[in-house]
Amino acid sequence: MNDRPPQNLGDIDSVVSERANRHWWDFDADEYHRTHGDFLGEHTRGGDFVWCPEGLREADARLLGAIEGRVILEVGCGSAPCSRWLAANGAHPIGIDISRQMLAHGISAMSDDAVAVPLIQSGAENLPFADESFDLACSSFGAVPFVADSARVMAEVARVLKPGGRWVFSVNHPMRWMFPDDPGPAGLTVSLPYFNRTPYAEFDDDGVATYVEHHRTIGDRVREIRSAGLILDDIVEPEWPENFDREWGQWSPLRGYYFPGTAIFCTTKSSG
Repeated sequence: MNDRPPQNLGDIDSVVSERANRHWWDFDADEYHRTHGDFLGEHTRGGDFVWCPEGLREADARLLGAIEGRVILEVGCGSAPCSRWLAANGAHPIGIDISRQMLAHGISAMSDDAVAVPLIQSGAENLPFADESFDLACSSFGAVPFVADSARVMAEVARVLKPGGRWVFSVNHPMRWMFPDDPGPAGLTVSLPYFNRTPYAEFDDDGVATYVEHHRTIGDRVREIRSAGLILDDIVEPEWPENFDREWGQWSPLRGYYFPGTAIFCTTKSSG
């Protein structure tokens, strides 16, 4: 695999991004869970809800508010440890993800749970639900960075939320785009302009995109949220926990000391 684009990166639209990322997460699902499954709660009965590599948990942060009895959509659920945790704590979640293999991990993990979570294979830009179907929606590093039209995701989530419903999602902190994907000292030096929104993509030898990630600035995210008719309540930037020495890809104690790795956007659909 290589990162030399044989085509104009501006041609990476929703269709190309969806196809590439479905392929990538199907291909990488087993290795991803060998590396990160324990941290995410894949093997924990009832799952776990971890917002980010810094280890912030919904059990502590309560960013979604009251969940008991609430119908909740998880967008880009992966193997659904967050949805499993929500179900174990009295909510009624439904998880969607583009990758069949990630969902297969979730189905396997649910075999010992008291409550099974419905999982649906679907992209995030066209949600297969009726208007005002959900009380809450959430996404922990799922879907939003991997779609070409994240503004459409915001609009779709707003559509399926009931008035007054919350939509909370975590993504790579936008400032991380400027730095190399390196947890060591090399990852502390700016190498790209913050305002360069050219997607990162990897291609096979035939020039077919096999992985795509899209960059949006903080301002872009705020405008997407407001354009969808949502109210931005907060942006949470988790600090690196003291004495937490786990590395996850580009996340490390070294980088976490200097700048945030995660941004969590907390929004509400107007009830008016």
